Amino acid sequence: MRFSGLLIGLTLATLCCASGQGGLALFHKMQAALGGADKIAAIHDFEEQVHAQVFDTEGKLLAEVDKRTRWIRPNYLRIDQIGPWDTYALYFDGTKGWEILPDKSVKDLAGSELKFAQDYQRNFDLNMYLADRDPGCRITSPEPNAVHIVCGDDSSSAMDIFLDPVSGLPLSNGALITPDVAQYPTKGTLFQGWTVVRGVKLSSRREHFSKDRRAEMNDDFIVVNSGLKVADLAVRPADLKPVLRK
Repeated sequence: MRFSGLLIGLTLATLCCASGQGGLALFHKMQAALGGADKIAAIHDFEEQVHAQVFDTEGKLLAEVDKRTRWIRPNYLRIDQIGPWDTYALYFDGTKGWEILPDKSVKDLAGSELKFAQDYQRNFDLNMYLADRDPGCRITSPEPNAVHIVCGDDSSSAMDIFLDPVSGLPLSNGALITPDVAQYPTKGTLFQGWTVVRGVKLSSRREHFSKDRRAEMNDDFIVVNSGLKVADLAVRPADLKPVLRK
């Protein structure tokens, strides 16, 4: 009985370790497909502006949204967005920040808004693609061609990334979405197009699913290592309106 118990224990341990190693191997395959970990790490600032069309589950166009994202490694974030129901500007320095709401009121980030900024920054692609360099992150493979990433103690912010089995590029991410999902997804992103900037493949066309809406997002531009300054990200616009690039 002791031998049998020991054998079962060893088998479980082997499965656990194999799962972890499989996840890390898949993660490294993804990094290589994107251009390599060192090239990803060499991107220290990023700016992107997208135009999105938002549809309901029946395919009816609900709105058009423009969003500008600026980011400086390791965790400075600025978002400016204009849309019919979600116009706002947000700044986050990794610990604290502020948000300008649609009514032009300004509030310090707190509660759910602070968590939104923390999760956004943590799951930002250029951070997530280097999760293996963060000792606080755990990378496993729950199923073939999928990696599961949990950073810190908050499992609610875990990220699943599904990979193309041939190229290793991400097909989709999100806790509740798979590339071959048969029903309307409730949360996640499907990657549909890539552009190469400084030797790194960055998503330039994607679909984002959230609750009962689907957004088709296309980049106006992506710029990296342009010398963004933290002070510029932190500036509140005088007219309290989001700032987009023309």
